[in-house]
Amino acid sequence: MGIATYSKFDTYKHLLFSLPFPLEDEALINKQFLLDKDDKKKIEIYYAPFEYVNEQAKVMIVGITPGLHQMKMSFSTALDMKNQMVDDEEILQEVKKRSSFEGSMRKNLIAMLDELQLHSYLGLSSTSEFFNTASHIVQTSSVIPYPVFYKGKNFSGSTPNLLKTDLLMKYVIECFATELKKLHNPLIIPLGVNVTKVLNFLADNHYIDSNSILYGFPHPSGGNGHRHKQFSENKEDMKQKIQSYFR
Repeated sequence: MGIATYSKFDTYKHLLFSLPFPLEDEALINKQFLLDKDDKKKIEIYYAPFEYVNEQAKVMIVGITPGLHQMKMSFSTALDMKNQMVDDEEILQEVKKRSSFEGSMRKNLIAMLDELQLHSYLGLSSTSEFFNTASHIVQTSSVIPYPVFYKGKNFSGSTPNLLKTDLLMKYVIECFATELKKLHNPLIIPLGVNVTKVLNFLADNHYIDSNSILYGFPHPSGGNGHRHKQFSENKEDMKQKIQSYFR
């Protein structure tokens, strides 16, 4: 368990804790939290405290990158806890619980995971418990752990091509691949085709075993109009994979 080795929380927490509440977008998307950028490709990467790694996780759920909504939720969660008698690890753990895939995406994610009966193999009544009482058995993550914006909008993972963008791949290797090394072969659930492409690259380069990847899971965003069709087409294969993984 613990804070990721690439964590920058200690560097940024004093800035974060000094922010006025309620949070405005401009307070987050500005120079003081800018980690990296590629002017030519119109990409900017900002800090957000999504750095807790649950090394005992049995399941890892992976998105592309936190969006602005999740970024704002992560800052709000950290601010909520700044005056409590808790250490950095507890703050970052709470950020993951409250902020990962927060919003309609989380609701859709839980509904699909429950339909696959994943919870039954883990002794849960629903995978909704991943985000509260059963957070100790899940690692929520992103192939780029910090919020990425393309032309000022949430980066979707497709344009520009993540695998062909040096700046983005730097974070995949230095952050996400480092995180994977700390885990003990969890079932990895990539949310959508763009995440799957990155995981396939990592499998091809021996960072992970492709047998641990649950293929066919759609991105749970409400904006993904194909998710129901994709889910139904792959549902039985995914159920079999889960069954064999936890048998």
